[in-house]
Amino acid sequence: MNARPHDPPSDPSIQSETFAALPANAVNWIAVWRRNYLVWRKLAIASMFGNLADPMIYLFGLGFGLGLMVGHVDGVSYIAFLAAGTVASSVMMSASFEAMYSGFSRMHVQRTWEAIMHTPLSLGDIVLGEVIWAASKSVLSGAAIMLVAGALGYANFPSMLLALPVIVLTGLAFASLAMVVTALAPSYDFFMFYQTLVLTPMLLLSGVFFPVAQLPAAARVVTQLLPLAHAVDLIRPAMLGRPFDHPALHLAVLAAYVLIGFVASAVLFRRRMMK
Repeated sequence: MNARPHDPPSDPSIQSETFAALPANAVNWIAVWRRNYLVWRKLAIASMFGNLADPMIYLFGLGFGLGLMVGHVDGVSYIAFLAAGTVASSVMMSASFEAMYSGFSRMHVQRTWEAIMHTPLSLGDIVLGEVIWAASKSVLSGAAIMLVAGALGYANFPSMLLALPVIVLTGLAFASLAMVVTALAPSYDFFMFYQTLVLTPMLLLSGVFFPVAQLPAAARVVTQLLPLAHAVDLIRPAMLGRPFDHPALHLAVLAAYVLIGFVASAVLFRRRMMK
């Protein structure tokens, strides 16, 4: 069928560039993931402590301190309300920092990616391996905080186990978004813009510390576009043993961030590395 006169012409160069940037197959990324794991294993205890210290301070500092003044929120103690938000925010921060700072080091400073590209692996395989590795570290962080909350009685067992797939999807979403930033970053200083202008506002607007319903109407509209808000809306009911509200919508938004973020980062990295 002939295209109508008003149909925009397709650009085969853009399509070919996109396909060229994707992984060569579905398993090559495992080699990249394993390489990063073997390096991380040497400093695993220190790394996990660093990832857990900050969210634990938020959880117990705000949970016990501010919780004494706030009392109950949405029918539960404030620390139980905060625990779910802390899990989601910990996943966001861990995935983002690993994909940005560590990923940038391997790509730009250490030039590990260039060495890997002399093997049968493609750049797309490397990007996918880095995304899944960053998500894996974030899952450890989020799951550890969730288990602590459950052990202390601030999360419902076994319903909190339903949050695990959401934690994985959330880690993939933020790792993919952070890889876009890494692909554009000229130096480590560039990441401060993303952290200050994107991650911090998202942390305050997504229902981590207080219900989204208390925000102004305009802010609530913006919140519906934020991946962290959708993650919190799935993780909190699972941890509190409550029914989910529009789970398909939340999962679809997170999955869209994974797909769009990964494809965009793969294309940007190809343009950067293949110059």
